[in-house]
Amino acid sequence: MPPSPLSRPRLAADAIVNAANSALLGCFIPCHGCIDNAIHSSAGLQLRDECAALMRAQGHEEPNGRAKLTRGYNLPAKHVIHTVGPIVRGPSPTARDRADLAACYRSCLGLAAEWGLRSVAFCCISTGEFRFPRREAARIAVSTVRDVLGAGSSSVERVVFNVFKDDDLAIYRDLLG
Repeated sequence: MPPSPLSRPRLAADAIVNAANSALLGCFIPCHGCIDNAIHSSAGLQLRDECAALMRAQGHEEPNGRAKLTRGYNLPAKHVIHTVGPIVRGPSPTARDRADLAACYRSCLGLAAEWGLRSVAFCCISTGEFRFPRREAARIAVSTVRDVLGAGSSSVERVVFNVFKDDDLAIYRDLLG
């Protein structure tokens, strides 16, 4: 599970994880620096079209902690797994926020296993615009992924924590030893 400073949309894996908003339609702020915008911009309009079709069929916004799989289109990754992490609304995350964040990782890995995927690249879910403290989010990410993969029932063989910031890279290096 090595951290990587590579650019997420260019990372080749069976699936990359998108920290999505609850509409699952991507970020609509031009040139915004969020991962949702980077993935949707790189994948092309087909990704937004597929997400819109999924959401129309579902009939409601995507709840926290669940995951949806789409094709990767113009990305090197075959698939994108979209998950909605918790938004921290107070000075620190609640127990529900922590549980929802762990559920994001479990749902993504469960969906990857369901589709027989072998490699998944995770971004730092909920740590940007959603304000989850980075070190605490990383601890939840690493422990949840270790628990899921340690159970031995997953097709996933390789997980990459792909980060953008030097601070995040240092956190993941520290946690992964």
